[in-house]
Amino acid sequence: MQFRKVLQKRPGVRIQYIISMPFIYAMIVPVVFLDIAVEIYQRVCFPLYGLPVLSRVNYIRLDRQKLSYLRPLEKFNCTYCGYVNGVFRFASAIAAETEKYWCGIMHKKYKGFLTPKYQEEFLPYGDKKSFERFLKD
Repeated sequence: MQFRKVLQKRPGVRIQYIISMPFIYAMIVPVVFLDIAVEIYQRVCFPLYGLPVLSRVNYIRLDRQKLSYLRPLEKFNCTYCGYVNGVFRFASAIAAETEKYWCGIMHKKYKGFLTPKYQEEFLPYGDKKSFERFLKD
């Protein structure tokens, strides 16, 4: 959709999109590998940790290609984006569950660093006493 609007307003930009396409679509190889790897990881490790296995369908949604008003290329791109972004969200959720299980200490505050929401319950960075109390409980 954005692609269509840009081409209407700036017809000369088409070459920029063509140049970027191989880089965008080549990402499918590492993304599929990541998808398989994190699925295997959580299926093996999460039960060992007593963590619930996350469901892929809660993160990877492929539905926009069903919209009748999209052109075939737009449908393909919507499927690609839904899958790739969903895999990244899925992998991030698995990593977050792992970090909550194994770590539990906040990162040091840095300007511009976006602290994940789930880390709000972590122990403060550099607070040795809190950490020692945590280990005793």
